[in-house]
Amino acid sequence: MHTINQYQEYVSEYLESQSNMKEPRNLYEPIHYILGLGGKRIRPVLTLMTAEIFETDYKKALPAALAVEVFHNFSLVHDDIMDDAPLRRGQTTVHEKWDLNTGILSGDAMLILAYQYFESYQPKIFRKLAKLFSKTALQVCEGQQWDVDFETRDDVTIPEYLKMIEYKTAVLVAAAMKMGAIIAQSSKENAKLIYDFGLNLGLAFQLQDDYLDAFGDPETFGKQVGGDIIENKKTYLYLKAMEFSTAEQAAELKQLFTNPAVDVDAKITAVKEIFNVSGGSKATQEAIQDFTFKAFETLDKMNLDSAKKEVLRAFGDNLMGRKA
Repeated sequence: MHTINQYQEYVSEYLESQSNMKEPRNLYEPIHYILGLGGKRIRPVLTLMTAEIFETDYKKALPAALAVEVFHNFSLVHDDIMDDAPLRRGQTTVHEKWDLNTGILSGDAMLILAYQYFESYQPKIFRKLAKLFSKTALQVCEGQQWDVDFETRDDVTIPEYLKMIEYKTAVLVAAAMKMGAIIAQSSKENAKLIYDFGLNLGLAFQLQDDYLDAFGDPETFGKQVGGDIIENKKTYLYLKAMEFSTAEQAAELKQLFTNPAVDVDAKITAVKEIFNVSGGSKATQEAIQDFTFKAFETLDKMNLDSAKKEVLRAFGDNLMGRKA
């Protein structure tokens, strides 16, 4: 087994080896740009790690890992267009650096490129990977649409929100891990369990991201703290606060998320106060723990030696122990 940093280096090196600039440059240069912005590359790392967990050389999983990374970045390019976002990882977004049409077309090309990376596998493995990838890609699109729909609804339920973040975020984490198991030709049971591990960890990760968006350290969070509050996003924090609030608190919170804020800082402070006093913050932290524990429960069912289970547990602990 290797360290997370080593896996990240292997992904970066493989990406670099595949990065031959082609024509037309206005199609491929934006792709090189977004992939070159880096990030933690957690999803491809999970593909490599899972392959080795199931006794297969990580190198065999590199094409699938890169497929996951390219698809993830494709979704970011199009998400940024939908959100009219000016920055991604602290740098200018593709559609801002070039233009809207370039962002759409380069994103489309990235989706096709992602599929092409599976072509290096034998037909049996290719079919399994492509089937999982197609299902996951469609779920991500469905999750994104629900996220958009929820912006104009005031009746979003907790189950609906959890389904949205499952599709938008967690399924790709789960699929990344299952791809490693497929490449290693692990048992169906282990492949299912590693998927469930990734799904629950992905849910916990997204809920934690919601929490840190409001309560993270501005110095280390990597994006504006309170961004979801400014954008009036009805996150798990908001929904739980509305559930637990008094009638007066709920009315104030709804007003804060409806009326344009003259003083953004004051709005963020007021909303966070309601999140805390209502019990919404505590409920969110408890949900993060619950999904993390669900992920760890699947480890006990896997046909793996204890050392390999500890690698996965340590990864989960490290991921969920972040403060920003």
